[in-house]
Amino acid sequence: MKNNVTMRDIADQLGVSSVTVSKALNDKEGVSEELKLKIKNLAEELGYRYNAAAKSMKEGLSYNIGVVIPERFTGINQSFYLNVYQSITRILEKQGYYGILHILSSEDERNLVLPRIYYERKVDGFIVLGQTSKEYIEKIQGIEFPKVFLDFYDEHADIDSVITDNFYGSYEITNYLIQTGHRDIAYVGNLHSTSSIQDRFLGYYKSLLEHRIILKQEHILNDRDEKGTYIDIDLPDQLPTAFVCNCDQVAHNLVLKLKSRGINVPEDCSVVGFDNDIYATITDPTLTTVEVDVEEMAQNAVKFVIEKVKNSEKSFGRVLVKSNIVYRESVKPPKNKVK
Repeated sequence: MKNNVTMRDIADQLGVSSVTVSKALNDKEGVSEELKLKIKNLAEELGYRYNAAAKSMKEGLSYNIGVVIPERFTGINQSFYLNVYQSITRILEKQGYYGILHILSSEDERNLVLPRIYYERKVDGFIVLGQTSKEYIEKIQGIEFPKVFLDFYDEHADIDSVITDNFYGSYEITNYLIQTGHRDIAYVGNLHSTSSIQDRFLGYYKSLLEHRIILKQEHILNDRDEKGTYIDIDLPDQLPTAFVCNCDQVAHNLVLKLKSRGINVPEDCSVVGFDNDIYATITDPTLTTVEVDVEEMAQNAVKFVIEKVKNSEKSFGRVLVKSNIVYRESVKPPKNKVK
């Protein structure tokens, strides 16, 4: 393979001008999407590398996007957000950008300290992955800077956000439990923790309402403290026949707790999760859960933030990404199901 591949090399192979190649590689207007794709694919195949430093100086951009993840979502047992981050960086690179990870420490979040990469202008925009405190959201809202929230939203509707359809996913999986014969169903999650947990609870609650099942307060079980740290789940005295958990890791923790009490899943009670991450498959039995389309969420977030870098007036609002149920081994009809 030739070293130092130029735009002229690409242009000659495709029978187009160097100007056309330049426009395509920089996503400029005047080139069809089909031709852009051909040019980009050939550039990648030939190993073309543009002079990023020169391009940055010329356009006043760093071609970096900061991906901010609150510290509580990056612990040794946390896998979901790091998987999302990997998808984001992979998609950014295809667009000629790089993702710079910033772990937002609890102290900086509390003291409303923005990342250094913002003050030093090392990034052109932010994707905030995982819910921060309301005060920190307001701090971010106050900066004139392209930003997109990923996997959460709040009352500030002017900040674009990409979320999975938490409400409908939880509604559907609760419907599935009811169709299987369960009517005594608990929800596991701190309702004051994140918008995702709240929406998943509301989907669960809507399903109960539609089937005229009374929600018992003792069937709303806390899974974490106000800092987001998982706590021991207190089981109610009268065990429900099924549990809807706000995520797979919590479902995994719950199954372990039930086993320690001599309660078998799904023979004695059923458990479902949300996310379809690694915990869904390492749990014994494997979890019936709601699969989140991580790739589509990441693609939307990247597309939105880059568009906002190019045009600060761009707005996308709140975008929902469809989810679907993955059926596995953790659900059975209750023992007392009426035939």
